[in-house]
Amino acid sequence: MKKGFARRAIAATVALGLGMTLAACSSGGGGGGGTAVQSGDYKGPKVTVTFWNGWTGGDQQTILKKLVSQFNSSHKNITINPVELQWADISAKMPLAIKAGKGPDVTVAHGDDIATYAAQGLLVKSDAIIKDLGYTASDFPPGLFEHGAYQGAQYGIPWSVTPLGLYVNKSVLQKAGISPTDTPADKATYLSDLQKLKSKGIQGEWVDGYVFTGTFEFESLLWQYGGDLFNKDVSKATFNSPAGVQALTWMVDLVKQGYSPGKVAQDGNINALIAGKNAFNWNGIWQTSNTALLKDQWAAAPVPQIGSQKAVWSSSTDWAFVNNKGQDKNKTQAAAVFVKWMNEHSTVWAGGGELPAANKVRNAASLASQYPNLKPFLGELQYAHFETTAPGIPNAEATITTAVNEAVLQKKSPKQALDDAASQADKLLAQNKQQYGG
Repeated sequence: MKKGFARRAIAATVALGLGMTLAACSSGGGGGGGTAVQSGDYKGPKVTVTFWNGWTGGDQQTILKKLVSQFNSSHKNITINPVELQWADISAKMPLAIKAGKGPDVTVAHGDDIATYAAQGLLVKSDAIIKDLGYTASDFPPGLFEHGAYQGAQYGIPWSVTPLGLYVNKSVLQKAGISPTDTPADKATYLSDLQKLKSKGIQGEWVDGYVFTGTFEFESLLWQYGGDLFNKDVSKATFNSPAGVQALTWMVDLVKQGYSPGKVAQDGNINALIAGKNAFNWNGIWQTSNTALLKDQWAAAPVPQIGSQKAVWSSSTDWAFVNNKGQDKNKTQAAAVFVKWMNEHSTVWAGGGELPAANKVRNAASLASQYPNLKPFLGELQYAHFETTAPGIPNAEATITTAVNEAVLQKKSPKQALDDAASQADKLLAQNKQQYGG
């Protein structure tokens, strides 16, 4: 796996056990009422703020260290101490560390982890901080800010977003007589290109049955067909709706019709694109920093609209203030200043394959000119769908991958695979309600 691709694969795997890990500590409920920060400034005593994060290597670690160094040099009474851990280690260590008063002062979490942490009382309610920092929902992509909320309180502040896109091998398209600059944007064109590629002996899109990226493709298609993953209060799975069956049938038919091989291995699709064996790969924006993609042979585009409406999967990472036992309010205030500064200086974060969540930074002309490969992803955020928000949700989400895998491998029909997965998801959702409440 490549760079951010590998990082997110680890995070997705760890998430499956996150709910059980957190159940071992804390008694539920959000921590505190929030600490005010005056206009994003900190004038208290000198403090050292511990910042846990999971960016342990590659471009992102390099960029992060530079940003932290710049912040420290410009804030004489705040020192940020970044602690890089594997995402798995953060999930395993943070709950007990917080209970003992030895956790970080600020951390980052994926969007579908925030509610779980909040339900266990591990995070500070941040409404007052957010108000004093001047943030509102309109400062971020549509629908994103709300994903940092739990039971009427805000716990997360968006940091980055990572939508799916369509990666294209231009050389392979040319072999089939397809213009490398005319990437398919709709179902008819996409199928036409796949047929042209097939006539040249090329299987154009390799469909896999893994989280990266089969699940994300299925979810994008589900939303395009007008469906959703769960009902409004996240008590019942709805991904086995007619829209879900349409979405998964589309993917399975690509295999049945010979546009994709069967039994594609994890990462097999992106590796095939790099090797010139296929033309299209639905993958995350993090692949823009994959140095194995030859500069002049690939391009990125928005995912094509296969269903009745535009939609695309996107993940996110959020800042969160930690509710340590005996937490120093000065450190929380200083951490808030750090978060505001980082968001305002997040243009360079795009170099690691993630889009800044702050609209004014992401939409600035300087970002698009500095990172032209990111342009196709920018417009997608107007119709992106972010992770479901509910405590313990990753365990229910994992059943979707099981369904995609079983259907793509033709072990079950799309409907049967989705019905079986939805039945299992409903049981897990009920267990989550019992475990976390709400």
